[in-house]
Amino acid sequence: MSGVAGNGAYDITEAASGPGGAAGEKTGERSGAPAGALGVAELALKPALEAVLMVVDEPATEEHLARVLQRPRRAVALALRELSEDYARQGRGFDLRLVAGGWRFYSRAAYADAVESFVLDGQQARLTQAALETLAVVAYRQPVSRSRVSAVRGVNCDGVMRTLLQRGLVEEAGTEPETGAILYRTTNYFLERMGLRGLDELPELAPFLPEAEAVEGDSPEGIPSFDVDDSGDSQTDH
Repeated sequence: MSGVAGNGAYDITEAASGPGGAAGEKTGERSGAPAGALGVAELALKPALEAVLMVVDEPATEEHLARVLQRPRRAVALALRELSEDYARQGRGFDLRLVAGGWRFYSRAAYADAVESFVLDGQQARLTQAALETLAVVAYRQPVSRSRVSAVRGVNCDGVMRTLLQRGLVEEAGTEPETGAILYRTTNYFLERMGLRGLDELPELAPFLPEAEAVEGDSPEGIPSFDVDDSGDSQTDH
């Protein structure tokens, strides 16, 4: 999100050089010099504050902002409060708040449902066939290492396993004593999503899965990792 004006989005450099900015005339006198060529103290204060606050990862104090922008703290404090009031009056989807002694942009509470929908998008998507197969192997062979899962499936499963970890369906369960390989197991969330009270309620599918040792062959724990997602798998050599 770039800075915001009364009727919509605008470019920060334009705000600094526009007629409403404090540096408007100075910018014009520089014969088209880029905004970056201006001294920080010459930039229009409000757009400069917006630009800085867009990149902070924690609330920024008025003292810090004043020091960075080379302005008096009182001027910075006034500009911040005016910006906050402007956003509220305009009904923007974001808000500028004073929290924990500093200022930061937040999404407005009235639009929490939209933000939640965006954040959860994709997490509610159905698992691919590759992810379901990998999850089934983990469920029936747990605790199990990635190499053993890959051996059962016949393909490298690193990318799919990462997806299952991110979804909270599997978790680390220590290491294999012989090799030091990380072991994985299903989570309580997996049971919840499957509607099971425990692993003993899993359907009787285990007899149809080959023993990992019988098909593992030349598949040590050191199977190369490939950056793949759960939309497909990389074939491994056996």
